[in-house]
Amino acid sequence: MKLYHAPASPFVRKVMVLLHQAGVADRVTLIPASGHPLDPGTMPVDRNPLGKIPALEREDGPTLYDSRVITRYLDETLHARLYPAAPRLWDTLVIEATADGIAEAAVLMRYEMHVRPEPARSPAWAEAQWQKIARALTALEQRWMSHLSGPLDMGQVAVGAALGYLDFRQAERDWRAGHPGLAAWYAAFAARPAMQATAPKA
Repeated sequence: MKLYHAPASPFVRKVMVLLHQAGVADRVTLIPASGHPLDPGTMPVDRNPLGKIPALEREDGPTLYDSRVITRYLDETLHARLYPAAPRLWDTLVIEATADGIAEAAVLMRYEMHVRPEPARSPAWAEAQWQKIARALTALEQRWMSHLSGPLDMGQVAVGAALGYLDFRQAERDWRAGHPGLAAWYAAFAARPAMQATAPKA
């Protein structure tokens, strides 16, 4: 299998954490890819028409894209057991969707303030993305801490990847303020070997 990959992407990181957690990261060839909406660069547009990563090229079928599709496929193929059975599954999927929403909003902030030409930038639009993140952080803090503290699953992995991306790209926002439970959980979760092995570097 080949994974179109950029280590800074929180969506790629979700996939990489699963691979490390399953002990099979060496079985996947990483293909560097970079680009953005204004310039697709080396993004695998021939594999994913949306021009996004991660994209997983398989030998037995078309390329998979969208991190949640890829992680479900790998979880089943590798028997990683990071998606539990129902009814816990539904909570896991909601938490994963919440975390992916945090990551998506943070990536859009990055694009708005660093990729879009300066005269066209909208700080108000970027701030609206942050408000999505703030609401999601509050939801995790108030509603989902017991789940996050339970058996390892993809909801936790997605939250870890999203919070790591906030530290990487939006550190000045101090997401930990007002979220002591989530901050304490992340401090422990980020120390996991799979998280350490996949941490983005400046």
